[in-house]
Amino acid sequence: VQLQASGGGLVQAGGSLTLSCKDSGRTFRDNSMGWFRQVPGKEREFVAAITRTGGNRFYADSVKDRFTMIRDNGKSTVYLQMNNLNPEDTAVYLCAAGPFDLYAGSYYYPTAWDYWGQGTLVTVSS
Repeated sequence: VQLQASGGGLVQAGGSLTLSCKDSGRTFRDNSMGWFRQVPGKEREFVAAITRTGGNRFYADSVKDRFTMIRDNGKSTVYLQMNNLNPEDTAVYLCAAGPFDLYAGSYYYPTAWDYWGQGTLVTVSS
């Protein structure tokens, strides 16, 4: 598994941005995928996760109804569509992968995930 996140940038409050995370390995379909974010000095925060087939998604309360996570198994890529962004969404966004069942509930914790991308910075100006 080799994850490469992209799509970050500077956006005004109320705007939208779509992040991508591509797995250049060969086991993309075997892994659940997740997005986390981190601000310097704070713990890594769960944002969203998606099952292996893409049939179910889980979101943090803070982004529910604003963010949508999608996966394309044919392209070994997951996306995070972010709408109605606010300054509190400013962070480095990291994608993660892990060969575990999201229904167990552990997806919320960074330690549950086996693989991490390098992160992409999202800055939301007020």
